[in-house]
Amino acid sequence: MRKWLTRSIFFYFIYGLIVYWYLFIFSGSGIPAPYEGTSADPKTFMSGRELILSQEYSTIRNFLYFVTIPFEWFLLFVCLITGLSKKMKEWASATSRFFSLQSAIYFFWLSLFVTFVSFPVNWIGYKISKTYQITTQSFSSWMKDEIIDFWVNYLLMTVIIVVLYWLIKKFEKRWWLYAWLLSIPFSLFLMFVQPVIIDPLYNDFYPLQNKQLEEKILALADKADIPANHVYEVNMSEKTNSLNAYVTGIGSNSRIVLWDTTLNQLDDDEILFIMAHEMGHYVMKHIYIGIAGYLLLSLIGLYLIHLLMRKIISRSGSLLRISSMKDLAGFPLFLMLLGMLTVASNPLANTVARYQEKSADMYAINMTGDHQAAISSFQKLSKAGLSQVNPPSLVKIFRYTHPTMLERIVYIEEDLESNKND
Repeated sequence: MRKWLTRSIFFYFIYGLIVYWYLFIFSGSGIPAPYEGTSADPKTFMSGRELILSQEYSTIRNFLYFVTIPFEWFLLFVCLITGLSKKMKEWASATSRFFSLQSAIYFFWLSLFVTFVSFPVNWIGYKISKTYQITTQSFSSWMKDEIIDFWVNYLLMTVIIVVLYWLIKKFEKRWWLYAWLLSIPFSLFLMFVQPVIIDPLYNDFYPLQNKQLEEKILALADKADIPANHVYEVNMSEKTNSLNAYVTGIGSNSRIVLWDTTLNQLDDDEILFIMAHEMGHYVMKHIYIGIAGYLLLSLIGLYLIHLLMRKIISRSGSLLRISSMKDLAGFPLFLMLLGMLTVASNPLANTVARYQEKSADMYAINMTGDHQAAISSFQKLSKAGLSQVNPPSLVKIFRYTHPTMLERIVYIEEDLESNKND
């Protein structure tokens, strides 16, 4: 146990050094020479101070992201190899003879352990955002959201654990297939209820107060044959200075949502471009394509977890204190493998997402015909979030679900030039 813990800490330390070297020393985020002085060059729309802050903030946040990913895996590994997970299972078993209640108690202790040890890392992320004035949220408000996160995740995951281990016990060789089949209605249900049950736990949503702007947005929706009756705004200015807008939910619970920071900092033409972008996702059915892609990756992922868990337990079950795949104490191994496979799939998922975002951008341009509003909105998004216009390659591959701001502004300008030539 000591040997494996020592090795884990050593490799984690080396990994952190490599990430630090890549982000702070090796990689650059400058603008390629052909684009210097263009509207894609942050020097044309950011002050010198904003340039420095965006570089510092983005680099620190990227570093924190990359070193945090394996940190939770390490905690789960510690739970297994020290026997803590096994001890938690024994506590739960002694409390009740009902497996569902045992699972709920076990996962409560596991969640509490991971949350407690991870809290300093999460707090550092909060303080960094607060220092750079991206976060405007008070500590008490941030803690409230953290507590809500804990209980929402706990309740959802408890349901998943009970069903998952029931399937493993009943169908040891095919549990992954039945789990995947059940995940389809469960995922659709969550997407349906999220706008009306989960999201309001964190923020207040209400119909857009600017009725003139709402009429313009609904006119765009009518032009795109989108059956929208309301546009919602959310009071995100209490928590952040960043800008955002999105479409959430499915079916009758679909919503177009604008952050009030977006309403406060963008002009109407810029907001209309962003709304046309979100409508592009709806028209091109990106939500449903995304669901299909998620379900396909889930099927592959669950099957791989089945194979890997069976192999790991057969070889190292005694070391990890797991007697079989049916053993509830082995759930941290499930979470570790799920996390690793999720990160491994991010480059593919993000590539597809970036393609969809570009398609939505071009749809919005075709609908509004306002290239300048598109460019200025991208510039303001970069300023408000202190985001890098041209991030390092690995950051883009693993973190960016949207094209970089450099790419977005460049292809909008190229489309503008193409239209002029035509």
